Amino acid sequence: MAGNKELIEALNQIEKEKDISKEVLFEAIENSLLAACKNEFSKNDNKYDKYDPLNNNTNNTKVNNIKININRENGAIDVFAEKQIVENVEDDLNEITLDEAKKLFPKKKLEVGDFVNVVITPKNFMRISAQKAKQAVVQKIREEERKVIYNQFINREHDVVTGIVQHFSGRNITMNLGKTDAILPENEQIPNERLRLNDRIKVYVLEVKDTTRGPRITVSRSNKELVKRLFEEEVTEVSDGIVEIKSIAREAGFRTKMAVYSSNPDIDPVGACVGLNGERVNAIVDELHGEKIDIINWNDDPAVLIENALSPAKVISVEAYPEDKWARVIVPDYQLSLAIGREGQNARLAARLTGYKIDIKPESQSEEEDDYYYYEET
Repeated sequence: MAGNKELIEALNQIEKEKDISKEVLFEAIENSLLAACKNEFSKNDNKYDKYDPLNNNTNNTKVNNIKININRENGAIDVFAEKQIVENVEDDLNEITLDEAKKLFPKKKLEVGDFVNVVITPKNFMRISAQKAKQAVVQKIREEERKVIYNQFINREHDVVTGIVQHFSGRNITMNLGKTDAILPENEQIPNERLRLNDRIKVYVLEVKDTTRGPRITVSRSNKELVKRLFEEEVTEVSDGIVEIKSIAREAGFRTKMAVYSSNPDIDPVGACVGLNGERVNAIVDELHGEKIDIINWNDDPAVLIENALSPAKVISVEAYPEDKWARVIVPDYQLSLAIGREGQNARLAARLTGYKIDIKPESQSEEEDDYYYYEET
């Protein structure tokens, strides 16, 4: 078939603009045309011999030996049927005599048993090929773009990205992440956070799924890992591994407690995360719309860690029992409400942060009294 320069030019442009391999597009077109040809040759009202240059076919069974070839240089499209040279033809769709083969290929040295590709390009194939090629290219572009987006975001799973609030669907929010959208479900939103259209916020990529309609990306604002990733972005010492975030406990929208550690004695891990005049932690507080963040020093001694975790409350003593993951804490009477926190939040977060059940008792209560305030990880 004659060349098709328009096809080559179109594929060259797509390869340049979409960064999709031209060979991938050629293969997609060939596969699409192959399916169309097999369907065409299988119809009862379309005899194979209509396309057979030797006009010898009388069989109407489905054709399975068709091949499509697109010339990569000039775009010419040809349809072939692979046939084996035999002495006596029993299946004229798949076989050809030696004499017939020599008529088609006079310059070739052929003998019985060889295979030849007989051109059977349909008369109306230019119309068919143009339509099918367009459909194949459009479909392949969609598939490749989806693949690129999926590969891009599967590598960002459990990482932080910036999104723009695009629209509200019930209580779920659709976020625009640039080349694709993500869903911020109601249960992954920060309670009482009031987002508006076009708000630009950072979200944690919770899950990326590959579906037939493209990648489905679920993001979160309430996950505690969001806080960790934000500190990794904001604090160089954390991203470099000089300061390690050992544990995080969070009640999204209200308060976060974070324990940090550094093996370098010259580094103050809490100071590094707070920053000069609080600029580092304040940047994250602003991103989380005012959520309070307590940063404490990690300690391998559970008693010290629990004391630190109950900050800003002052603690008189801590008795920790690692086997039972339980601790008894004594605090000054005037510090009791601070240690417990509003609706028990401070003690509850301390329990989550340390992994210990914490019993808090005021100093004035006699040792015989067993009336403790209990808090445990939930």
